[in-house]
Amino acid sequence: MKVVSVMNYKGGVGKTTVTANLAGDLAFRGYNVLLIDVDPQTNLTFSFIQPDIWNKSFPNSKTLKKWFDNIIDGNTPTPLIDLTFDPETVNKLLEGKGRLSLISSDLGLINVDVDLASKLGGGNIGQIKKSFLKNHKWLANGLKELESNNLYDIVLIDCPPNFNIVTKNSIVASDYILIPAKPDYLSTLGIDYLLRHVKQLVKDFNDFIKSDDGIVHKEINPQILGVLFTMVQTHGGEPIAAQRQYINQTKELGFATFTPYIKENKTIFGNAPEAGYPVVLKIGANKTEKEVIQGIEEFTNEFIKKINL
Repeated sequence: MKVVSVMNYKGGVGKTTVTANLAGDLAFRGYNVLLIDVDPQTNLTFSFIQPDIWNKSFPNSKTLKKWFDNIIDGNTPTPLIDLTFDPETVNKLLEGKGRLSLISSDLGLINVDVDLASKLGGGNIGQIKKSFLKNHKWLANGLKELESNNLYDIVLIDCPPNFNIVTKNSIVASDYILIPAKPDYLSTLGIDYLLRHVKQLVKDFNDFIKSDDGIVHKEINPQILGVLFTMVQTHGGEPIAAQRQYINQTKELGFATFTPYIKENKTIFGNAPEAGYPVVLKIGANKTEKEVIQGIEEFTNEFIKKINL
């Protein structure tokens, strides 16, 4: 089971859209996909579940916030499999080819980070290191238990645009990191900072496990899959000059990038969450929509090769 975190420090770059469409395309190709929404904005959750349905059935039990609340209260974590939900609309469109499941977020997840941070202290350096490892491995441990069920081929984690403890849990649990970015100044500016913070987290974690006596931890080494450019405007079949500048600049800085890109289409992407399924699964798409979908499918092809799925 492969685990991929989708992240960028900059919001509004199409991170959730990429996660939803990648999941939909993979599931349509026959893969069993689990989505985990760790962003308190809950946009991925509401891309597959109507808010009124969510309000009736989810807040009191089936959300990642409730899962972390249970941990913070000192209880044994609920098995992640108990939090999964198979959204009906999108799974009907899959026609039994694959499966798409979701673990829901909650607006209150933003408060979880404060409570987890309060558990990072200790009386000496040894206790601090043990606390660090324990509180950054909750999600990794939960996914390891889930993997034993052999239900999913891949897990996609939609991360918030920050580097809090919940985000760090996602990175520690991940095999790969995917970075969607809009080809503009602000969206590409933070890529280097993000990668530096990931590198430092990996270093700290792996340094700490060497001195944590009595508990065996596996070193982490999430691979950077690369930058996927989104919201690309084209002219003559190529990104417009203003955006091409930032695409080329990102490559020149040595960051890995995906060859395909996701074209901008505010209408089709804006309407998708209300429909309850991603654009890539749209039936009866017109010519313009098909061009967008083709870009998603080409990205999925390259994604599959990169992670050897």
